[in-house]
Amino acid sequence: MKLLFDQNISFRIEKKISDIFPGSLHVSSCGLSNCEDQEIWEYALKYHFAIVTFDSRQ
Repeated sequence: MKLLFDQNISFRIEKKISDIFPGSLHVSSCGLSNCEDQEIWEYALKYHFAIVTFDSRQ
């Protein structure tokens, strides 16, 4: 499983989990910093990532 970490999570997480979840990225690593959620969702869908975020919707 590849994880895509939202900008609310430190970019340092990439290196810390690379052995457990190879291929995982932070949004800053794929040019998605400061993008709208919809763009991040589309990227994750296209490249088969699960999104990790602290955001919540009510």
